[in-house]
Amino acid sequence: MDLHPATTAVIAVHMQHDIVGEHGAFGPFFAAQVAEHDVIGIVGRLQDAARAAGAAVVYTRVAWKPDYSDLNPNSPLLGMVVESNCLVDGGRGAQIVPQLTPREGDIVVTHKRVNGFTDSDLDQQLCARGIDTVLIAGVATNASVEGTARQASDLGYRTVIVADACSAADQGAHDASLNSLALLAEITTSDEVIGALGKATTSGSDGPSGA
Repeated sequence: MDLHPATTAVIAVHMQHDIVGEHGAFGPFFAAQVAEHDVIGIVGRLQDAARAAGAAVVYTRVAWKPDYSDLNPNSPLLGMVVESNCLVDGGRGAQIVPQLTPREGDIVVTHKRVNGFTDSDLDQQLCARGIDTVLIAGVATNASVEGTARQASDLGYRTVIVADACSAADQGAHDASLNSLALLAEITTSDEVIGALGKATTSGSDGPSGA
C-alpha cells in the first residue's frame, strides 16, 4: 500500500461515549464488539501513526440539541436517538471517549445524519487541506462507516476501510458490510496502513500537512 501523508486523512467515525461506551445508550448494541476487537486501541494507533507522518486526523461525531429540534427521525436508527435521549450536544454521551481525545490540529466535524458528509463541512475541511485519500475507521461498520465511505467514494476520494479498526453490532453485519464496500473502497488492515505511513515518513516523500 502506498500513502502520501500530506494528502491523506484518517477519519474516526462516532467514537463517542453513547455509541462505543459500555454504559452508553447504544452500548448494548456496539460495546461488546468494540471491546472484543480493541477498536478504540487500534483507532488510537492509527491516529498516532497519522500524526507522526503528517497526515490529517479527523473525527466525525453526531450530536443534537437537547430538544432534538434539529433531528429528523426519519429512520429507525435516528428514532432510537430520541427514544434513548442520547447524543445531546454538550453532554458527556456525545463526547469523544477519553482514550481518543482530539489533539491540537485535529479536525472535529459534527453532523446530524448517519453519514459524516451530509449537512456538514467535512468535504470542505478535507478539500481545504488538499486531502484526496480517506482512511475510515469506527462504528458501526454497516451504518455510519459504510454511509461515510459510500459518500466519500461518490465525491471522488480514494476511499480505504481499515477493517480491524471498525466493528458493528455483530461479526456477521461487519463482514457483510465489508463485502459490499469492497466494490467501492479498498479494504485493508491497521498494520498495512501504519506500515505505509511509516514508510512514507522514512522516505521523506511528504512533509507534514499542517492540518
